[in-house]
Amino acid sequence: MSGVHDFDFLHGGWIVSHRRLRHRGVNCRDWDDIEGSAETRPLLGGLCNVEEHTIPGASGVAFRSFDPAARVWSIVWVSASDGLIQPPVVGRFTADLGHFEGEDQDSGKPVRVRFLWDRSDPAAPTWAQSFSYDGGATWELNWTMQFRRQA
Repeated sequence: MSGVHDFDFLHGGWIVSHRRLRHRGVNCRDWDDIEGSAETRPLLGGLCNVEEHTIPGASGVAFRSFDPAARVWSIVWVSASDGLIQPPVVGRFTADLGHFEGEDQDSGKPVRVRFLWDRSDPAAPTWAQSFSYDGGATWELNWTMQFRRQA
């Protein structure tokens, strides 16, 4: 059952292998591979956590907060490039898979955003982001992250 400790697996330091689609929403098939790092720490006894990413050209912070009554997490991103809080994705874990969705914009176009977390291997969790430009009928995978513990 999902709960306040859903993201405990992510606490600590990580080396992160990013794979980002070069151009979104235009049927691009070219990807950029980038190495970065991340540090995640709990706040308020695990009710929230903050994950700071250091990535060439895309550093930022993910902030997550848990709503115990609704049993869902809200996740927002703040990019170092502009400091703006992006609209949240909301969802929960079922077993080791976390599914989070929300509404946003990509280059002025409305998009549905999906984050998928897989914590089945706590030493090497994965994250994937997809956008839907047609209200969720189809999805384009545009960013993945493979985490591995820092030594």
